[in-house]
This record gives sequence, structure tokens and C-alpha cells, in this order.
Amino acid sequence: MPTIRILPHPEYCPEGAQIQALPGTSLCEALLDNDIDIEHACDMSCACTTCHVIVRQGFETLNEASEEEEDLLDKAWGLEPQSRLSCQVRLGSTDLTIEIPRYTINHAREHH
Repeated sequence: MPTIRILPHPEYCPEGAQIQALPGTSLCEALLDNDIDIEHACDMSCACTTCHVIVRQGFETLNEASEEEEDLLDKAWGLEPQSRLSCQVRLGSTDLTIEIPRYTINHAREHH
């Protein structure tokens, strides 16, 4: 079972976090299942960029991004070469370290 280390984020996990999830689970689902309430405005359907993460460690072990995901990532705030949409990342058996960008382009945030 891979361990996911989340770097500190002022809103979602100020102290950072370390969680585990089953292989095959989407990264977004793993975060949500462990009370890290990352935004996911499109209900994980690869239609927005609110679940954007930067994979700081383990990027090369992830499933390849689809063309649709790459097109959306071009619109993400703070895009980096290791950026992914967490709803599209399927966990394997390798540990990951991720950073959740401070901002998103979600203009209609839920629960706020």
C-alpha cells in the first residue's frame, strides 16, 4: 500500500500529512477519504483543474496523463512539469510526495 506524503498547505493540511491508500485508487479519492478536502469541482470527471497537484516525488511511476488531462493542465494555476490532476492519477505501489498549489481557478467554490 503506497504512502502519500502531502506537503503543508495553509488550508487543507497546515501541518502536512501522511496517508495510505490502496493501489488503483485515484489520488483525489485517497485525499478525500483521509479528510484532506481538496477541491474537485467537476466531481472527478477531468473537466476542470481544481484538483491540481504537483508530484514532488514518484512522478515517473504514475500512469501517463491523457491528452485531455494535459489540455486542462495548461489552464491550471502554478503549472509545473510534474503537475497532474489528482482525479486522473491512479495510485500504484510506489510512495508519492505531493504539493497542493495554494490557489485554483475555481470561481464558485463549494462550502464557502
